[in-house]
Amino acid sequence: MFTANFVRSVSVAALLVPSVGFAQSAAPTPPIAAPAAAPSSSAPAPSGATQAAVDQRIRTLQSQLGITEAQMPLWTAFAQAMRDNAAATDALFTQRAGAVATMNAPDNMHSYAQIARSYADNTERLATAFDSLYASLSDTQKQAADTLFRQQATAAAQPKARR
Repeated sequence: MFTANFVRSVSVAALLVPSVGFAQSAAPTPPIAAPAAAPSSSAPAPSGATQAAVDQRIRTLQSQLGITEAQMPLWTAFAQAMRDNAAATDALFTQRAGAVATMNAPDNMHSYAQIARSYADNTERLATAFDSLYASLSDTQKQAADTLFRQQATAAAQPKARR
């Protein structure tokens, strides 16, 4: 049975793809001021833990990619897509966690399918926002992004030790 905290942890990991794994291996970075975009009116507020994880990931990635002032409008759109995805995913996992104990098997499967569809849609929106940002990056920044994303994909493809 899933606990609410476990489900939220999974949702944070899912919404940060392709960034999961970078933050743990990177040296701590000082907060970088980024203009706060207005949250999407359709996205509920994520939990404090989810918001903190997303904000940390945004700061880390911004530092790792060396985002310039000229790139900030595209960066802000990408960061807002991350925040919106976090809020939407967090809400779905919270809803599922609250109902899973009384779900029958078909309801459970449909609930999971809803989360998978939402995750795919969110990832597509994030990728689209990243496309514009990536096009604005210098060759050096693109190399850094390519390396970071390759490292994460490689780490994610490694079999996990079972406990």
